[in-house]
Amino acid sequence: MRNKLTSRKFWICVAAFTGSVAASVAGLHLENTVVTTVGIVCGILSAAIYAACEAYVDAAHKPDENKEAA
Repeated sequence: MRNKLTSRKFWICVAAFTGSVAASVAGLHLENTVVTTVGIVCGILSAAIYAACEAYVDAAHKPDENKEAA
């Protein structure tokens, strides 16, 4: 867990998600559905991009099983 708290990718994801929530709340307050929708979509995308980056990093650090078998 400590590695996650020191990860720059994690904090960028948290900041993007927080900004998305703020945009959604502002859109609700202003009764602007476009701003609300953009905030929701960006919140979902920030989590998806973070998950994809973590999966890429994990796959890059995993030893290739085919090379070991040969």
